[in-house]
Amino acid sequence: MADQATDEQLLEQAASGNTAAFQNLYERYRDPIFRFAYRLLGSAEAAEDVAHDCFLSLIKDPGRFDPTRASLRTYLYAAARNQASKRYLALGRETAIDELADEPQTAERHGPIRRVLDNELAGEVERAIADLPPLQREALVLFEYEDLSLAEIAAVVGVDSGTVKGRLFRAREKLRTRLDHYFRIGRETVTVKRA
Repeated sequence: MADQATDEQLLEQAASGNTAAFQNLYERYRDPIFRFAYRLLGSAEAAEDVAHDCFLSLIKDPGRFDPTRASLRTYLYAAARNQASKRYLALGRETAIDELADEPQTAERHGPIRRVLDNELAGEVERAIADLPPLQREALVLFEYEDLSLAEIAAVVGVDSGTVKGRLFRAREKLRTRLDHYFRIGRETVTVKRA
């Protein structure tokens, strides 16, 4: 039943002291907020702190959320972005993305060489994303990994959709340039095999 309640209803119940309602909101949004913060900061510990702080501020002052301005999802991403920005500025430098814990995948069906190549490419993609300028990285992460629309991203970061679109374009161009070698090799291999 709680799964059918809207975010606004759950937040209202949570503000009244209903811990089950808060737990439901937390379970809905904790993982995406953590992933977003992790991809921005590159640290599981910092991402955990950001997610915790977002939910803590939400429950302490639920009146800060205005459902006429944005969805709760958008509000939480914006709060995570602000928290991550504070941490990023406090660090004063960019940190590398730690490797994500291996998720179950179908790599077992491939031979060991294929797994090594897949892992190498995944590592290169992670490093390439980590090397993007922060504003381009956050736009890319929100769009590609968190499936937010351009309008939702614009609301999260406080700019218009055109600016978000430009950041996405520049991020993709930088990734394409940096990773082109890997994909060119793949195309050459396919061409050789067909010949």
